[in-house]
Amino acid sequence: MYNEFAYFYDQLNGAANYRRLHRYIRRSLRRFGVKKGIIADLGCGTGLLTRALAGDGYDLLALDLSHDMLEVLAERLAQQPRLQARVQLLCQDITRMELFGTVQAAVSTFDTLNHIGPYPRLQKAIFQVAFFMDEGAVFIFDMNTPYKYQTLLRDQSYQVEAPDASCIWTSRYDEAVLSTHITVETTRSCTGESYREEFDEYCYTREQVEQALSGVGLQILEVRDGDTFRDLKDTSQRMIFVAKKLYTQLQKI
Repeated sequence: MYNEFAYFYDQLNGAANYRRLHRYIRRSLRRFGVKKGIIADLGCGTGLLTRALAGDGYDLLALDLSHDMLEVLAERLAQQPRLQARVQLLCQDITRMELFGTVQAAVSTFDTLNHIGPYPRLQKAIFQVAFFMDEGAVFIFDMNTPYKYQTLLRDQSYQVEAPDASCIWTSRYDEAVLSTHITVETTRSCTGESYREEFDEYCYTREQVEQALSGVGLQILEVRDGDTFRDLKDTSQRMIFVAKKLYTQLQKI
């Protein structure tokens, strides 16, 4: 996922408020006792959040399935040696990830977990995250809501312009399997070359996510609107969860 698009991702994702998200995550980590240690950034993408958390003094395991996303992050880290020393890049699938040990926190943002489905695969992914978390470790992640997929993104097409590329984003909602099939067509401004990528995002209710968390010993500490970080509403487009691991260790499956 996200091959050629990775090199224009940040330009074409201008609506994302990384600074506000970073502030919320940093505050939540400290509030729930994670003031130092190792954080796994799952689906790190081009690493804006990874580098921000490294700048806060944490050590990062930056994990993504896209070689291209990690290449962009590696290029940026090469220009910031102080942060580079704190970040290790891992090209892995969250559902089968193998970390080098346990972490004190995990984060996953901008609907990374919506890409994992159907529901049993999401459960497996959350199990894998919990397996590599210390007792008392914190997991913070966001997801798009059913309202967004079923109402705002249902059978939509729109174009985004950036200095170096343009992008046509088309989505088609499948009621039978509760997933949205997305097609991204990116065109380089300088050469006119076009690239097409396709993937699915899955729709999960708050109750389904909470069930998956509690099933692997993760206690929910907070659920909020993922854009405003206030109370979650029926019309919220994104929901963000904060959970804490209760058990010392899980039996791996």
